[in-house]
Amino acid sequence: MENTGESCQIITENSCPIREVLEILGGKWAFSIIYALLYGKKRFKELERSIEGINTRMLVKELKSMEKNKILIREAFPTIPPTVEYSLTDKGRKLEPVLAELYKWGKEYV
Repeated sequence: MENTGESCQIITENSCPIREVLEILGGKWAFSIIYALLYGKKRFKELERSIEGINTRMLVKELKSMEKNKILIREAFPTIPPTVEYSLTDKGRKLEPVLAELYKWGKEYV
């Protein structure tokens, strides 16, 4: 990690950028959802099927949190039954290199 002169060694509430990022992306499933959306829009059921082990309630909770934090966009269409699509915002897309590095780290150490 590049040393920018900032330190998180003395961590107080909301004083560390890493801690703040984890507050935004702290859900267990956040990176899996972001990864699934890197390749384009997905409907709710497509997302649910593409993330092994997630249940409907948890996916709904994570999506709402990520929408609130402007990581993704929820777009509803007036169809019967209603159609909803999720896609990443620019802010969410900027996490792609982070995911790539986590993937490399995981391949090496997990």
